[in-house]
Amino acid sequence: MTNEQSGMASEQALAWAQVRASLRESAGPRVFDQWLKPIELVASDDAESIRLALPSAFVTNWVRSHYADRLAMEFRRVLPQVRTVSIETRPRTTPPVVVTAQTPPIPLPGVPKLREDIERAAESARQAVQARRPAKPVVQAAPAVEPAPMVAMAPVIAPAAAPAAVEAAPPMRVEEEQPVTPRPVFGVDIPAPVAEAAAPRAAAERPVLDPRLTFDRFVVDSSNLVAFNAARALAEPGVPRFSPLFLHAGTGQGKTHLMHAIGHAYLAAVPEAQVLYMSAERFMFEFVSALRARDTHGFKARLRSADLLMIDDLQFIAGKGSTQEEFFHTINEIVLSGKRLVICADRCPQALDGVESRIISRLSAGLVADIKAPDLALRRAILERKLADLPEAAVPAEVLDLIAARIHANIRELEGALNRVVAYAHLTGERVDLDFAVQTLGDTLRGAERRVSIDDIQKLVSQHFELKPLDLISARRSRAVARPRQIAMYLAKRLTTRSLPEIGRKFGGRDHSTVIHAVRKIEELRDTDREIDSAVRVLLRELEA
Repeated sequence: MTNEQSGMASEQALAWAQVRASLRESAGPRVFDQWLKPIELVASDDAESIRLALPSAFVTNWVRSHYADRLAMEFRRVLPQVRTVSIETRPRTTPPVVVTAQTPPIPLPGVPKLREDIERAAESARQAVQARRPAKPVVQAAPAVEPAPMVAMAPVIAPAAAPAAVEAAPPMRVEEEQPVTPRPVFGVDIPAPVAEAAAPRAAAERPVLDPRLTFDRFVVDSSNLVAFNAARALAEPGVPRFSPLFLHAGTGQGKTHLMHAIGHAYLAAVPEAQVLYMSAERFMFEFVSALRARDTHGFKARLRSADLLMIDDLQFIAGKGSTQEEFFHTINEIVLSGKRLVICADRCPQALDGVESRIISRLSAGLVADIKAPDLALRRAILERKLADLPEAAVPAEVLDLIAARIHANIRELEGALNRVVAYAHLTGERVDLDFAVQTLGDTLRGAERRVSIDDIQKLVSQHFELKPLDLISARRSRAVARPRQIAMYLAKRLTTRSLPEIGRKFGGRDHSTVIHAVRKIEELRDTDREIDSAVRVLLRELEA
């Protein structure tokens, strides 16, 4: 195992310890011991992918249905670079290939053995979670109810890369069920399973909302003020002033935070309201499952009965014809009924290539608000707010200044960098200062210096060739558009860590073969066409500056 792989294994193992501790606190001992405790962390050679394994297909299916999104969210909270979390069945006929972390990614003096590190990290995480828990449950447990699946959290998983998120096994058919007393978890009635023969279902369905993501914890400035005020207005009781609300921004800019905050505020004002929150992938998965189970009526009734329906990452339904058909009728019913609808995506409605025009028209009829990337002042304020949640951490102002100045891709990575500094200081017993932060965040800071996003590339290429950014993701095939599009794909492949399918999706939902062709074409033209080579050189200098 190389030093880089060893460091990655160590970081994932430490993250898994924190995630397990958080799950133990939130799910309760009965659910955790029966369903979540058997999960093993499996060795992965990709820093952006987490692989989890369970010993039986039944337990795997249950965890996928009820905790796939929660696991994804918890891992992204600890490791912001994680994009996919897969859950697989790995029978224990032979010992599973489990990650055994060795040393931290960056050599630090005084680091104890990893087993002790993980135990301390787990204990710290348990204490932190215990401190964050409210004095009383959000929803009181009801006696003898008939359990139902949770509404899943929005996954961080790309549709083509994580079969566990979409291509899950067909739903289990349960012949007999025994009533159990649920334990409240983040506003959700979670049942304690009584046997492996009956997967639990909840009677009073409530959304899985992160208790940390509320309006009073959202740091506001000019880059997100319109989106923030619109979200608060929609959460007010009474007849909504507008619906739908469409929020769009890049990854990790606060869209999901505002959606959770809307849910919390609306439930506080209208406790009996039916609030549903899910990702577009979860919508697609549940719709396909309903088709297989011949229960589309139940699926439609559940979604259309919602007083507040929130769908995250809408871009993932691009090109899914039957799913878009049902999605349109669902949101149309919600809006026509005078109910609240919130949709989030990584781009504005008109730029959602592969999404039906009638859906775009319906979403554009409400209020569309964007969230811009945070500037230095906002990044600094976000770090101060995050640090306030860590009273035991002593982080000097100069370290916060360093992180805010050097990490600007998105808020998740910003918070992840602070978490890493605090965690390493806790594990090593060292004092946090500027040298310690630079040593701990060395790879992160170097990556932040050279990181370029596909959005940056599209913006610069469109400016260089005097096009609109929408031209690069459109279906236009004229040479004046096609060649700049190929150059942009070439630059995206060269300057980013995105996979070919991800790059294709960012260029209007094109497949990976189109990206491969574009890359090869530009490589050939750079050898034969001085004008193309000169343009690429100019763009490279500007992007790498």
